[in-house]
Amino acid sequence: MAETPHSPAVAIRDLKKIYHTEEGSKTALQDINLTIEKGDIYGIMGLSGAGKSTLVRCINGLEQFDEGSLLVNGNSISDLKPKELRGLRRRIGMIFQSFNLMPSRTVAGNVELPLLNTGLDKEARAKRVAELLELVELADKAENYPNELSGGQKQRVAIARALANEPDILLSDEATSALDPNTTKSILALLRQLHDSLGLTIVVITHQMSVIKQICNKVAVLDHGTIVEQGRVFDIFANPQAPLTQSFVATTSNLDKVNDLIAEHSPLIDTGKNGILLRMKYVSKEVSEPLVSHISRQFNIDANIVFGDIDVVDGSPLGGLVVVLNGQRDDILAAIDYLKNRNIGIEVLAS
Repeated sequence: MAETPHSPAVAIRDLKKIYHTEEGSKTALQDINLTIEKGDIYGIMGLSGAGKSTLVRCINGLEQFDEGSLLVNGNSISDLKPKELRGLRRRIGMIFQSFNLMPSRTVAGNVELPLLNTGLDKEARAKRVAELLELVELADKAENYPNELSGGQKQRVAIARALANEPDILLSDEATSALDPNTTKSILALLRQLHDSLGLTIVVITHQMSVIKQICNKVAVLDHGTIVEQGRVFDIFANPQAPLTQSFVATTSNLDKVNDLIAEHSPLIDTGKNGILLRMKYVSKEVSEPLVSHISRQFNIDANIVFGDIDVVDGSPLGGLVVVLNGQRDDILAAIDYLKNRNIGIEVLAS
């Protein structure tokens, strides 16, 4: 088993997976085509039952598939002998929603588990465990037991254990789903830090678009076992195409709240006699100008920001503003044309 030079971390072509049960056959995955490059933090997003966990089990060889091909570091999973597959799995770390820690072993004992059959002596194992616990900022918890830890600390132990054999790829299967928002943020920050310092490729399985937004550079959206959309995270968030992706993206933004304000005839969005209510969205990475103040000066109009929701994704601003523009009609229309020419998505909501 040898790694092919310059091969992607994971390359999947026309993959199909069928489950055969007493009730009949069920297609879990169909026409999956996916390339995860080395160094990606790749999100696989979908609702429960979409096939996310089945896909990740195919990647680490725990699940066989019926058609297509799946290469990990240039090695075809379906062609590997059992011993070769075990060797490949050692290069793939895995963390889960439920942590999967052994309650009868200490934190250090849990992290040591993957090292027990590697030929390392006790002293070398203890040294490696100490390094890993330092890496996940739990050096002081080595002799504690899992039931003495918070959820976030348990996941840090699970991450340390997943890194024990120095994997190239880390699979995260809903690893933050059981955690509160602040703990989720800290775990994702840790994964980002490990990605940067260790050169890991990370595959993030999740149903939370906020997780994708915070950590991933690319994403594929699964719906009933097929990929309905994939690409760079910024592009998908800026311009989602599939209805499912659009609904996912909407959960991470407050910009749609303006629809409720319109329905309630809220005075917050009163456009006055000549005004126009706009939703402005960043849809390009090229935008860095102070556009609202610029159009106020250049076109002699008043721009009242009702509310905004702007985040930084992949190093660029993403999101938008809800704005009321007041002034002469021709000046407002000229300002709107100016914004459109600056790659700002414009939606006129009321006038």
